[in-house]
Amino acid sequence: MTERGPGSVDLRAGEEVTIVGAGPTGALLAILLRRRGLRVRIFESRPDPRGTPGESGRSINLALADRGIAALRRVGVFEQIESSLVPMSGRLVHDLQSRTALQPYGARSEEVIYSISRHRLNQSLLDIAVREHGVEVCFQHRLEMTDFATGIAKFRDLNSDRLVPVAMTPLLACDGAGSITRRRLHQSGLIEAVESPLDHGYKELSIPAGPGREYRMAREALHIWPRGDYMLIALPNQDGSFTATLFLANQGSPSFANLTRPEEIEAFLRGNFPDAVALMPDCVAEFQQHPTGFLGTVYAKPWSTRGLTTLIGDAAHAIVPFHGQGMNCCFEDCLEFESCLDVGTNWESCFREFYARRKPNTDAIAVMALENYIEMRDQVSDAHFQLQHAVALELERRFPDRFVPRYSMVMFHHEIPYAEAEQRGRVQSRLLDEITAGVTSLAEVDFPRAGREILAQLPPIGESLTSVRNE
Repeated sequence: MTERGPGSVDLRAGEEVTIVGAGPTGALLAILLRRRGLRVRIFESRPDPRGTPGESGRSINLALADRGIAALRRVGVFEQIESSLVPMSGRLVHDLQSRTALQPYGARSEEVIYSISRHRLNQSLLDIAVREHGVEVCFQHRLEMTDFATGIAKFRDLNSDRLVPVAMTPLLACDGAGSITRRRLHQSGLIEAVESPLDHGYKELSIPAGPGREYRMAREALHIWPRGDYMLIALPNQDGSFTATLFLANQGSPSFANLTRPEEIEAFLRGNFPDAVALMPDCVAEFQQHPTGFLGTVYAKPWSTRGLTTLIGDAAHAIVPFHGQGMNCCFEDCLEFESCLDVGTNWESCFREFYARRKPNTDAIAVMALENYIEMRDQVSDAHFQLQHAVALELERRFPDRFVPRYSMVMFHHEIPYAEAEQRGRVQSRLLDEITAGVTSLAEVDFPRAGREILAQLPPIGESLTSVRNE
């Protein structure tokens, strides 16, 4: 048998791969690799989530969209979790007078996103990985040492307090935004990495179900209370409740730092979100008891060292949650990584190919996620924004192969890369500004002019913007 180095790819049955992190990304990647005949072992520092309740006060409900669904369908697990999904057809905007208005996400009835508990999704994917695909998972094993010179990682078994050595042949790091693997690579001078915090944080609140698990607000919508510098959102759960999340500055006024006394907290919540507070009997206690969550963006380059280890998902490129794409982007990573195994000649070349394909797209969604925070907390209640939203949907109806609103490209078109969506979105935003200048209603829009500009500035979806001939 020919001796192979640590960076060579061998997809024969029996080749072993180690994954760090048993979250949704690690579990999905494990299923993909097992389907190729590889032996997969996952190390996870936490207990098995299948036997434990979700961590109270820290979860933002996940929004499953087209990219994530495409990945789940690819591995044949979507049908097994479909019953856990709650569809959301648009944003239901609540103003200060408790009036509401629905802003549909897409132009078509099937263009919806789905709310799902992260804990519930994680349980399902892990159960499928272990029960149906034979993935081995070592829970309560924390990564403590990485020796990139020898290619050995060591995990501490938290039950026995002993160190378990594991060869990086390879080690795939799916250990999230606070990735230990990324930090070890950075400390060793093997990659550049920046964790860029947002000056806002979040707290989880809750809206309990009514009698008989009745929904006390519209079920099939993402509820949003935009208030300029901060906002409250609420996503539906299967049991009739809503998981609400308050996004607010960490410092200043108002902020998490200066809202400390119960009467101040209640006055702030009641003054800004009166109809929500009426449905949240424990909101002040939850505000005080639940931790303030961290929000930030991770930038790293490259994502790997030799053929030993690579970062995948949030470990490589965590983003803020305001476009609902964190999980969807990570699942897309898993599909792209697997496809790189078909073109790489060894693990090192696979890692390089994966980085080259994904880095421009993950950079693009990071930018769009930050921009979407401004849109959600401020612009959605603006009359001109609402007009542009209506114009964009009408332009998509007239030119479906050329003009698709950026939000729709990201959420409902997995075949359009994030980088292309970001580039086309900038052209479309400029075009919308031009054709809605001085306009106050849809009837006043010069659609013939808009059509000419679209044909001149936007090639068919999938073609490069540089291919347009300005005539």
